Amino acid sequence: MESKAKLFGHPIHQMLIVFPLGLLATALFFDIIALFLNRHDGLFTASFYMIAAGIISGLVAAVFGLIDFLAIPSGTRAKRVGLLHGVGNVIVVVLFAASWFLRRSAPTDPTTMAIALGALGAGLAMFTGWLGGELVDRLGVGVDEGAHLDAPSSLKGRSAR
Repeated sequence: MESKAKLFGHPIHQMLIVFPLGLLATALFFDIIALFLNRHDGLFTASFYMIAAGIISGLVAAVFGLIDFLAIPSGTRAKRVGLLHGVGNVIVVVLFAASWFLRRSAPTDPTTMAIALGALGAGLAMFTGWLGGELVDRLGVGVDEGAHLDAPSSLKGRSAR
């Protein structure tokens, strides 16, 4: 099933998800490193801003994911997996938003709860990321119908068949 929202012949959702995943995961890594460095203010501040950017980019990616999700036929395994993937990722964004909210008054000194929410969100993102891989790699969502090893470049505007 081809993606309904494309840019230069490729699914926009698949292009955008690298930003929230990278930003939110790095925010957690910075928190962990900051804790090991005895509460390093600069890393906690960087984490605070990465969470904000990760939330915003996650919401933008979600718009294009929803467009593709709505095109999946009802009653299919792909629709069920897509629903779990989407709802799970909304929960990831909510967990990180709560973490950011708890940090807003003192970005250089996050509470244990703020860091724990980020860790929980990152853990859930690993599962929802796997679900996204299942959608693409196993169920063929977002894949050009004629995809094959010698398909022409998507920039040529020709079918992959």
